[in-house]
Amino acid sequence: QVQLVESGGGLVQAGDSLRLSCAASGRTFSSYAMGWFRQAPGKEREFVAAISWSGGSTVYADSVKDRFTISRDNAKNTVYLQMNSLKPEDTAVYYCAQSKFPIVVRTTATFASWGQGTQVTVSS
Repeated sequence: QVQLVESGGGLVQAGDSLRLSCAASGRTFSSYAMGWFRQAPGKEREFVAAISWSGGSTVYADSVKDRFTISRDNAKNTVYLQMNSLKPEDTAVYYCAQSKFPIVVRTTATFASWGQGTQVTVSS
């Protein structure tokens, strides 16, 4: 089992940037794909981005494409989400998750372990 701890959330204005981090411990980090999801109040959890075990493959939700960048540092057991040009509709709790597989699959059910989440609030 892996433990995931997110950090880096906060309150920003529209147009600002934030970088989220997710530190992993336990289950071998570098063997599995990692993902970021988010959940806004009253809405279902939705996929944001995912990265393969090596970092060589990434996939994004259409709503964040060209604004967000997912990356990972396997030496540090950490995955990042760089968020630029933030919009009020990006406001949500952001969760880091570890996939059951090494390759990128964006389906929520394929992610086995989840962090506790970090709040991102974007004011207009």
